[in-house]
Amino acid sequence: MNMNKRPADSLAAKDGPTKKTTSSASPAPKQQSSLLAWAKPKATAAVTNGSTATGTANGDKASSESASAPLVLKAKPDILKGLSDEKRELLRLEQDTMDATWLRALQSEFTKPYFIELKKFLKQEDANKQQVFPPKNEIYSWSRFTPLPTVRVVILGQDPYHDDNQAHGLCFSVKKPVRAPPSLKNMFKLLETDYPGFVTPNHGYLESWARQGVLMVNAAMTVRAHQANSHKGKGWEKLLDVVIKTVSDQRRNVVFLLWGKDAQNRGTLVDKKKHLVLQSVHPSPLSAHRGFFDCQHFSKANKYLEENGQTPINWNSLVDDRS
Repeated sequence: MNMNKRPADSLAAKDGPTKKTTSSASPAPKQQSSLLAWAKPKATAAVTNGSTATGTANGDKASSESASAPLVLKAKPDILKGLSDEKRELLRLEQDTMDATWLRALQSEFTKPYFIELKKFLKQEDANKQQVFPPKNEIYSWSRFTPLPTVRVVILGQDPYHDDNQAHGLCFSVKKPVRAPPSLKNMFKLLETDYPGFVTPNHGYLESWARQGVLMVNAAMTVRAHQANSHKGKGWEKLLDVVIKTVSDQRRNVVFLLWGKDAQNRGTLVDKKKHLVLQSVHPSPLSAHRGFFDCQHFSKANKYLEENGQTPINWNSLVDDRS
């Protein structure tokens, strides 16, 4: 089994598209095919996202009132144009591996001093022969799995998994065939009581959630191998704040699932008049018993989406994920 599988975008076209079937316990969202279309980086045809508007690929503001308007993908911007050779080298990864919609929305951040210093730090990690997770080409897989116009639910993590063959750019998710870590197991336990018909999968790979519009991103997007929180405070957190603010500003009726103090502190970045914010303790075994198993966040998220004219997330899609 290929544990390095990546989204079917320009970076990983050679892997081919991922095929999925849906669970008999809960039907897959009717929107999923249109959501998947957003992951194609050079699509030229207009795309509509089911019954709700998702905005244009350059991050223009979206609202439910414009649901009938076709959505057109724009070409990936060239963020390297006019930069010095040093900055071009530092930002090549963002240019090459980030989804076009996110690259357009975040491009002004990449030349700011904090981000340049972050990239210099990561370059020095390479020079020191430090192993860093996730692999470089998967750091921004969250953006390719869930382009900005498809975001409907946001789940925030803290630090990437730091053991071999785990982290791949989505918080809480691990590569196959790695078994679900403790926090993800607790998420599955909640789903067993909160989502009718949920079947715990034999893996912890959450791509099928991301493909439906669940943005899963860590506060620190990299970590040194086997050293938890080793890249904390290096600049990733500032970028995450902009990611959250971008979703809040440019999307509508998104559900933010904020688990633990670190995630809850970022709730101030969300416009609560436009979005739903749900808070609970972290699903870690250290805190989950203090209310996480009773929070009903998965069913509450779907209820909110349905009340706002959107197709609910098929949280049970993991059991039929053959990717």
